[in-house]
Amino acid sequence: MSGLLEVRGLTVELPTPSGWVRPVNEVSLRIGAGESMGLVGESGSGKTMLSLALMGLLPPGARVSGEAKLAAQPQASTKNLTTLSEREWRDVRGGAIAMVFQEPMTSLNPVMRIRAQIEEAIRAHQPKLKTDEVKRKAIDALRLAAVPEPESRAEQFPHQLSGGLRQRAMIAMAVAAGPRLLIADEPTTALDVTVQKQILDLLDRLRRELKLGLLFITHDLGAVAQVAERVAVMYAGRIIEEGPARNVLAKPQHPYTQGLLRASPTLKRGTLTPIPGTVPQLTALPPGCAFEPRCELRRAECAGAVPALRIISSDQAARCILV
Repeated sequence: MSGLLEVRGLTVELPTPSGWVRPVNEVSLRIGAGESMGLVGESGSGKTMLSLALMGLLPPGARVSGEAKLAAQPQASTKNLTTLSEREWRDVRGGAIAMVFQEPMTSLNPVMRIRAQIEEAIRAHQPKLKTDEVKRKAIDALRLAAVPEPESRAEQFPHQLSGGLRQRAMIAMAVAAGPRLLIADEPTTALDVTVQKQILDLLDRLRRELKLGLLFITHDLGAVAQVAERVAVMYAGRIIEEGPARNVLAKPQHPYTQGLLRASPTLKRGTLTPIPGTVPQLTALPPGCAFEPRCELRRAECAGAVPALRIISSDQAARCILV
């Protein structure tokens, strides 16, 4: 599997009245062409901020360090996303890497027809196309996203579509310009269960047919099991466990991953066991393991220093001294 995205030591710092905080702290991961990776964790873990860093959409004043190398074209040299100017980002964003945002009703322009919004994404990267070709590509993108009656749906406004169709329109807009990497930030939020299943199936099909690299961000471990080949678990800005989805979900090594699985509903388990406490504030992180105050297995040495990512096997690792 050819390499597509390689992130090494990516750190994002944001200014606050209490000083600089790191919502993304020395994150490293890899995604190959045609490979899907699930990024899971509670709200406030840094998942969305990581995706915004990969899209060049960080808030003003943010500082970025580390590397995020993307192979924008097959057999071409990689680009370090952390060093791109805004002008360079215009070529990469939408063209090489695209994102499906969490809430389609607020992401779509409410006063523009669906077709016009998709055409806008196409023209931004293929300005020499004729009007008829752009229109055809927009309809093809809707058809690719499994939108029924794409010609008529293209002429509608976002408020005229259901939540599932709005999300399909967002997916069509994301893939219209032919990106190599697709980021889906909790794309099934607020959708019915049956529609969630359809969206997950659609993303998986597009990944396989278009050979897309897929970064799937969610807090739903059931969705991860359905879509992702690999899983990275994020907590307080750091990756605390990573490996093949089947291994991480079947035999989690980090106490936080174990807690997430115990707190997830299943047909076999009648009761859920919540993780005590909450994700720590970035302005008040403990000196050692960030999960230590909530961990039932904590030891005295857990509070001393941030544990290193320990290798469990050739393709699985966890950031815990108990490993």
